[in-house]
Parts: sequence; C-alpha cells; structure tokens
Amino acid sequence: MSRISLAIQVITSKVNVVPTLIFDEVDVGIGGQVAEIVGLLLKKLGKDRQVLCITHLPQVAATGDQHLHVMKCLNQQEKNMQVVSKMAFLSPQERIEEIARMLGGVNITETTRQHAAEMLQGGAGD
Repeated sequence: MSRISLAIQVITSKVNVVPTLIFDEVDVGIGGQVAEIVGLLLKKLGKDRQVLCITHLPQVAATGDQHLHVMKCLNQQEKNMQVVSKMAFLSPQERIEEIARMLGGVNITETTRQHAAEMLQGGAGD
C-alpha cells in the first residue's frame, strides 16, 4: 500500500502539493536496486515538501537529508515499566555508523563503514 501511495504521490507531485508525506515501511519486500530507486523517488518528493519515511533498508535511509534514530525502551522511572519511544537526530558520523549497522548487522567492519560513507556521499546519497 505504501508503494502505491508513493507512486501516486510521485505522479501527482506537481499538481497536488501536500506539505508533509509519511511513508511507513515503504521498503517491505524489496532490496538492492529497487530499494535505491524507492529512496531516490522519496528524495525527489522531498524537494518540494517534507517526507518522513520509516525504513529498515540502508539504500532508502542513505537518500534522506536528515536521519533520525527511533528506539523503544523501558521507562524505568515509572512503576509499571512502560515501553517508551525515543528519537534522536544523528550527526554525520552517527549516520555512517547507523547505515553501517543496517548494512552489516552485529559485526561492523571498517569496510562496512566505508561502504556506508560511500552510500551517503555519492550515488544514493546525492
């Protein structure tokens, strides 16, 4: 459903300027080249409006102008131990680390970090 919405927004982007678009899990079931294309389409939409995209793919995340990390954790200050969500803007170095984590999983190597930096600097990150 998110990809259909993305396609419609791209097609109608010049005549229907909605100030903010939110895409949740637009990358489900895709990867590689298709994920990069989806990321570039989102970036194109972002030139004329604000686009918020929840993604788990580095190819999509690397195309954003900003990167926020969202995490769920237990609020230990409350007696009932509620789960709370926290959000933080990532610095350029933190962004490289996050893209590397998305690429490499548990064991992040210098090669993975270099690949993440490359994704952010060129190609998908332009």
